[in-house]
Amino acid sequence: MNIYVANLNYSVSSEQLQQLFEGFGEVSSAKVILDRETGRSRGFGFVEMPNDAEANQAIEKLHQSEHVNKVLNVTEARPKAEGAGNRGFGGRSNDRGPRRY
Repeated sequence: MNIYVANLNYSVSSEQLQQLFEGFGEVSSAKVILDRETGRSRGFGFVEMPNDAEANQAIEKLHQSEHVNKVLNVTEARPKAEGAGNRGFGGRSNDRGPRRY
């Protein structure tokens, strides 16, 4: 199961996120999402757990719990909506050249 973890303290690393969830079972992956430009945490991440029962227990126990001075929001991740990719400013493709006004 893919788990979405929001309201992470900006100091939390992917390794720390994985350790937090390993207390509930096997963790396939854990990733704190970083800002492309600054390389800093964006305050959320994803954890993949192969056992749904363990994942559900982690969600139940960690949702609204405090971790590094922040109250976590932990839910099952929703699939990315079709066509929801980042298309840049205003949805314009960069292949059109500069704007002319």
